[in-house]
Amino acid sequence: MKNIRVLDCTLRDGGRIIDCAFPDSKISQIAENLSLAGVDIVELGFLRDSGTVAYSGNSTFFTDVAQITPFIPQGNYKTEYVAFIDFSMFDFSALKARTEGTISGIRVGFTRNDYERHYNDLLKAFRTVKVLGYNLFIQGVNTLEYADLDLLQLIETINVIQPVSFGIVDTYGGMYVDDVARLYGLIDHNLDSGIAIDFHSHNNFQLSFSFAQEVIRLSNGVRKIIVDATLDGMGKGAGNLNTELIVDFLVRKMNYGYNTDLIFDTIDDHLHDLREKLHWGYSPTALLSGIYHSHPNNVIYLTQKFRLNTKDIKNILSMLEAPERQRYDYGRLDRLLEEYGNANCDDGAGLATLLETFAGNSVLVLAPGMTILTHREIIDRYIAEHAPIIVGVNFTPDYPGSYSFFANKKRFAARKISGMSKVIVSSNVEHVLADAITVNYHSLVNRGYKLFDNSALMLLNLLKRLRVAEIAIAGMDGFVSGSHNNYFDASLEVERLHTQFDAINAELSVMLRRYAAAVKGQCTVSLITPSKFDTVLKLKQS
Repeated sequence: MKNIRVLDCTLRDGGRIIDCAFPDSKISQIAENLSLAGVDIVELGFLRDSGTVAYSGNSTFFTDVAQITPFIPQGNYKTEYVAFIDFSMFDFSALKARTEGTISGIRVGFTRNDYERHYNDLLKAFRTVKVLGYNLFIQGVNTLEYADLDLLQLIETINVIQPVSFGIVDTYGGMYVDDVARLYGLIDHNLDSGIAIDFHSHNNFQLSFSFAQEVIRLSNGVRKIIVDATLDGMGKGAGNLNTELIVDFLVRKMNYGYNTDLIFDTIDDHLHDLREKLHWGYSPTALLSGIYHSHPNNVIYLTQKFRLNTKDIKNILSMLEAPERQRYDYGRLDRLLEEYGNANCDDGAGLATLLETFAGNSVLVLAPGMTILTHREIIDRYIAEHAPIIVGVNFTPDYPGSYSFFANKKRFAARKISGMSKVIVSSNVEHVLADAITVNYHSLVNRGYKLFDNSALMLLNLLKRLRVAEIAIAGMDGFVSGSHNNYFDASLEVERLHTQFDAINAELSVMLRRYAAAVKGQCTVSLITPSKFDTVLKLKQS
């Protein structure tokens, strides 16, 4: 008995590229042909709240199960017919009980936000679908977003609900094969053996077909599997796994009985005209969407409206928090683009000037921790023995010939004027200093971290660009919860951050460890004053 079922979602997920505006005749013919070809499950469209869409035909955005019934093929088919509900876009109290001749199943998709903020309502929706007589299929959006522990907790809930299937969903096309193997192993080991694993991918990395084969291989003929696909890979942006590819694979490699010729004819007869007008499938734009786990509309908007180059698109996407990247807000993108443009600069001349001084030399970074006061003797001895270039982070060191690096607008505005130090500012800091050297903010930040714009780490990134030979750090003490002595200058304390110090220390440790690994063999990095980061960077006292 076969353990793999193919679910064709052309009329639903594929239809998003045309806002699901299929003519009624095409809906009927595609559904009929897929049934004749032996496709196991056909998704006929969305069920949406009648308050958000108005159904008047020629669409697969339905508002009532009864509207779908006329499109269910009448014949002795073994195909199952289902519809898809986005949890936040449907009033489950309006769902009518299943009757003979209607769809037999409903797939419910939900986001992590839905799960965390509307857990009880979500469970109620699942139970409503089952109580009303439908087969329940559960699809958690963007599986990669879940930490392993969170996913295990979700699986516990799924085991209680007992749906037909639970989905691994690569919503933004950001998975690699090792991600698929890891997620499959975790889910397979903990999901009730009677629940199928559904796999739904997008083809941003041109890996959907490989993913499907990997899931089939991992199932080992035991776990029930559902593989989602669309005719010709039809779908928004990169599109989906191609139905014709997966059914041909199953026919050739596993002796399944699909009619591949009819599937190819269906593509030719019913999608050829759409292919002539629209583009879907792999593209560099789709690849960027996958890399940054971003809704494709964000990349399309930045590419088409502003003709930005790849580096700029990358930087703007990384200015968005993960939840923001997974939806699209063109007004927000416009504002970010303005902010990005204001902080973007050509720093070639400034870098060339700094390279003449810094390249190949030793640098002492003075961060504003309390130890630059309490361990001044060690610092002075180090300076006397090594004659480093001295750079203060967001303050002016009291050493003649030193540099001050400012990447924080407030710190710069509150600086104490001193002629002892030369000033370097990142381009997000507005200034009128004639002799200051400006460096590009976007080339220094650490995208992907909450502390992406930490000034000390930005300075370290600048020193990497300046190809220094050695970096010694003083005053990077780490933060002590409950203490108001974290800075050498009490005016630098930020009260609202006190409850976050443990998390800040943890993330800084990760960032420093990765930085040290990145410059290994090119530059040595060490601490000369006591620090919470001495397990990450070597502490050497002069």
